[in-house]
Amino acid sequence: MPTPLNLRNSIAMSFDPVLDYQNLGPEQILNAVESQGFRSDGHLLALNSYENRVYRVGLEEKSPIIAKFYRPERWDDKAILEEHDFAWELVENEIPLVAPLRNDEGDTLHRYQAYRFALFPCRGGRAPDLENSEHLRQLGRCLGRIHAVGKTKPFRSRPALTSHSFGLESCRFLLQGKFIPTDLETAYQSLTEDLMQRVKWCHERAGTVGVIRLHGDCHPGNILWTDNGPHFVDLDDARSGPAIQDLWMFLSGERADQNRSLEKLLEGYVQFCDFNPRELHLIEALRTLRIIHYYAWIAKRWEDPAFPRFYPTFNTQRSWEEHILNLREQAALMEEEPLTWS
Repeated sequence: MPTPLNLRNSIAMSFDPVLDYQNLGPEQILNAVESQGFRSDGHLLALNSYENRVYRVGLEEKSPIIAKFYRPERWDDKAILEEHDFAWELVENEIPLVAPLRNDEGDTLHRYQAYRFALFPCRGGRAPDLENSEHLRQLGRCLGRIHAVGKTKPFRSRPALTSHSFGLESCRFLLQGKFIPTDLETAYQSLTEDLMQRVKWCHERAGTVGVIRLHGDCHPGNILWTDNGPHFVDLDDARSGPAIQDLWMFLSGERADQNRSLEKLLEGYVQFCDFNPRELHLIEALRTLRIIHYYAWIAKRWEDPAFPRFYPTFNTQRSWEEHILNLREQAALMEEEPLTWS
């Protein structure tokens, strides 16, 4: 019997895609994978991912695959498909990156009930050794190849990394919310206003720099290292921006340590792609924007039960005091001379 119209309307009005996503369970996950022609053996392991839900799914008589369920209301279909197309563009240029599997119709983005998902081959590996000069050179070569492809055309549906989107919008969200302790709100507001001015000055010192398609979240956790070298995963944050955004997260420690790492990275990078040294003025500005954006990201996701569980100290006085101290250190760093590259 057809569902009465008034009941259908009531169901539609009460459906909350975010709540439904939070309740994603094993049955839906396995059924979604099997809807693409795979036969699960029932083994399911949740992987370390907060923005999306990612699982390793065992298959009968085959190697496991990775199922990634996209958070609703973050990327639209066009943006996700542009990410997938970029991944395959890199793979077709023989760059070691894990791209989503295509089904018989060539599709990479699938739907099951209210869920959007993609499937990936399961690849193993360890984190790169950033103390190893050869690892850094190999990372640099791979990033140079990624950026050489990234330069060939722009993103159409995915956003750019800007001071406004990562900085100003993040600060406004936090100041309008319920997270910053009352006695720290004035300090946070005045500090972030100063930081955004310093970010602007960093960009002015750098001058005009190129904007290309990036990995966007290129940190050691998104590199899987094997005896054959690195392969890259997770283009979920792919966006447009300066090339240095995909390089600076491999730099840590004292200034001398960062300079040594930078030299090795760029030694490999420039074999495949030119690098504009003026982008070095942007490193601490980009680091500052990431720190601000990171706190806003957690706050925006706080209603998701996974986030209080994974970040139990976030909504505490001490956490915000440490965050403000960290940002004050960034203010000083943006006044220093940039790293050098010979």
